[in-house]
Amino acid sequence: MVGVPTTGREHDVITVILGGGRGQRLDPLTSQRSKPAVPIAGKYRLIDIPIGNCIHSGMERMFLLTQFNSVSLHRHIVRTYAFDHFSRGFVQILAAQQTPGDDTWYQGTADAVRQNLDFIVESRGDFVMILSGDHMYRMDYRLMLREHLESNADLTIGVLPCTESEICELGAVRTDPTGRIVEFREKPKDAAGRAGMEADPQLLARYGLPEGKPFLASMGIYIFNKDVLASALRPELRDFGHHVIPSLVKEKRVQAYAFGGYWRDIGTIRSFYDAHMDLVKADPPFSFRDPNWLFYTHPRYLPGSVITATRFNNGILCEGTQVVGSTIEDSIVGVRSILTHATVRRSLIMGLDPYFPPAPPGSPPPGIGEGTLIQNAIVDKNAHIGRNVRITNKQGLQEADGPGWAIREGIVIVRKNAVIPDETTI
Repeated sequence: MVGVPTTGREHDVITVILGGGRGQRLDPLTSQRSKPAVPIAGKYRLIDIPIGNCIHSGMERMFLLTQFNSVSLHRHIVRTYAFDHFSRGFVQILAAQQTPGDDTWYQGTADAVRQNLDFIVESRGDFVMILSGDHMYRMDYRLMLREHLESNADLTIGVLPCTESEICELGAVRTDPTGRIVEFREKPKDAAGRAGMEADPQLLARYGLPEGKPFLASMGIYIFNKDVLASALRPELRDFGHHVIPSLVKEKRVQAYAFGGYWRDIGTIRSFYDAHMDLVKADPPFSFRDPNWLFYTHPRYLPGSVITATRFNNGILCEGTQVVGSTIEDSIVGVRSILTHATVRRSLIMGLDPYFPPAPPGSPPPGIGEGTLIQNAIVDKNAHIGRNVRITNKQGLQEADGPGWAIREGIVIVRKNAVIPDETTI
């Protein structure tokens, strides 16, 4: 990322980050918070990724559109992102609201931007970049802006190569050899919907993209000329993927910017879990440790972790934790976590907000108790898990619910603030 030629136009870009809808596919992680506020990698939140990418790319004027369960997200933004008085940078929250001109909540991604178009149009700059708040990737948006300018595009869409199974859940684009998009299909589920959408071989060779991934998928990253965006957001066009993009492909010059790095859509429990298992691989495809492209989050000023008589293999251990006599393998242990003679394998432990979160009288202490085994699971924040608990989904269930826990796509999730009594088996 270092030494990327700049266009000199980075400061002319206004960024709009979509806070997402109800996030039902990430339930129960989104039962008390919005998708961008979901904790990741032990100490960050999903929203930190697009904001961090923007800061490194020199595009520091950001609007964040929020609607559902947004209190914790608002709190995180206020505590984390404060630009100095001599910077033009900001992260401004635009919460869904009823106005004299529009008394409806957001009806889709495009409608959310349309309802806030006045703020965007009034901001200095000729370009608007639109991002999602629930993707994991590291990207220099200056390269995409350069492609947008050099191709004289009205709209540029970030795309990445993907397989036939992956394209079913994403927007498929077809380009000519110059990268101009000539067709867009949202989530082509069957063979007929995918027919003819394979990427142009000359384009794949031009970008050096890998073989075995014959389709190009939209990443949900858009750079618009501001005037084009303003004219495209007609009230009847509610969603970018289903409505706005297909119409613009027919009317305007829409360019593809091919991205060859790591990218995950954190839209389901399975994808969320798999992204974290990527982080603990011996040679991870994505890491938060790149010294040239660090991500930022709320500073907590916690003490160093205390580790006693513990076996730790392939994992991430965040600050402020207390681990005694435990075994941790291929797992992430979040801030302030407390583990006492426990075993954790292939799991994400989000940790604690305060060291001693409130719980009903007679509950186990906060953290994970003695003799407990946790495998292939996600433990949300502030959990009180007792002694000799077994969280392994031994029956191999795909979907289930119980007191303080749920199973989604085969992954056990201990809910936020849950109390799991001694000797419980899940």
